[in-house]
Amino acid sequence: MPDQDAIVIVGGGLAGARAAEGAREAGYDGPLVIVAGETELPYIRPPLSKEFLAGHAERASIDVHPAEWYREQGVDVLLGRRAVRLDTSAHTLELDDGATLRYRRALLATGASPRRFPGPGGDLAGVHLLRTVEDSVSLRDALRDGGRRVVIIGAGWIGLEVAAAARGYDNDVTVLGLETVPLNAAIGDDAGSVFATLHREHGVDLRMSTSVAGIRGEGGRVTGVELDGGDVVPADVVVVGIGAIPETGLAEQAGLEVDRGVLTDAGFRTSADDVYAVGDVASVFHPVLAQRIRIEHWANAENAGKAAGRSLAGEAVEYDEIPYFYTDQYDLGMEYSGYGVLATGIEPLFRGDREGREFIAFWLRDDRVVAGMNVNVWDVNEAVQKLIRSRAVVDRAKLVDPAVPLESLVGTAG
Repeated sequence: MPDQDAIVIVGGGLAGARAAEGAREAGYDGPLVIVAGETELPYIRPPLSKEFLAGHAERASIDVHPAEWYREQGVDVLLGRRAVRLDTSAHTLELDDGATLRYRRALLATGASPRRFPGPGGDLAGVHLLRTVEDSVSLRDALRDGGRRVVIIGAGWIGLEVAAAARGYDNDVTVLGLETVPLNAAIGDDAGSVFATLHREHGVDLRMSTSVAGIRGEGGRVTGVELDGGDVVPADVVVVGIGAIPETGLAEQAGLEVDRGVLTDAGFRTSADDVYAVGDVASVFHPVLAQRIRIEHWANAENAGKAAGRSLAGEAVEYDEIPYFYTDQYDLGMEYSGYGVLATGIEPLFRGDREGREFIAFWLRDDRVVAGMNVNVWDVNEAVQKLIRSRAVVDRAKLVDPAVPLESLVGTAG
């Protein structure tokens, strides 16, 4: 434990680890502490619902850094310790074991927690949430022998990725979603229907516009999922994938400004002096959008985490990266770049073979590309991001014509 004021990072996930890396790269050579609630060194979460869950990745492959990196960089990682009180006046952080850390600057990278099923039966054995590596191992153990009846509540990214992994183990899979089309909130009906067809072709019983009344069990173990109206879908395994809630409790206790996330400026500074926030918990001002956005994707933790570390070290930072995420489901790989808040309610234009699932989708507002999604088309994401960043007014006919290079559409910013 350092005996002088340190940079203290609260949260041992990807954002926290990258922040430590960014601070060191920016020249900060003082004491640096990560308070990690889990007993594992920081790791990357996306594989937990993809290749790690599917059994295609080893445990070591998801670590952000090997253990030696933290020793070499002089980063003190306090595993299995949680911060319970932040005193912004005294510049102190109290831990759950009674220890107190003094900080020069503190970074909240506390992440988010999976939303639990709000109805009856959510605590039955066989009901799974997916957030930690322990969760993923437990779910993989339940799926890997195959022949199980798996019901997934929620048709978002996590639900569909888990469905693909479960089918890969030869389980019977039912996905229950409130919307008419999966992923409606993220990419709209037209693009979402591509994923609906994909899963149905792989044998998933995809039931949309479906509400769940409760989870049924017998002897403390899940036996089925009851729908509104009384029908019961039999289940040996239930996965709840209905979103996540930012872990703002520490910030609220300390009196920081919070509104569905800890509010920060473009340099990750919160309403309290010397306290910063990043990752899933932070609602960060984006200078291009001129508004705050909270992003729960891997790339935000990766890129914003490192930028926050530079800010902690005293660099002038104005974070303006274009949001990015990806998914892998069966033989479909996808990358999405863009401003979801601007793309909401707009159906995309398609370039390429939509039926064959090799295409790029573009969302336009005022004839400017605000988001793009490439499906089984590679080495184009950089061009898509350049097009978004340019704010160029585009010719729609040229945009959807695969013979026209995307780079030629960048033009001059409008």
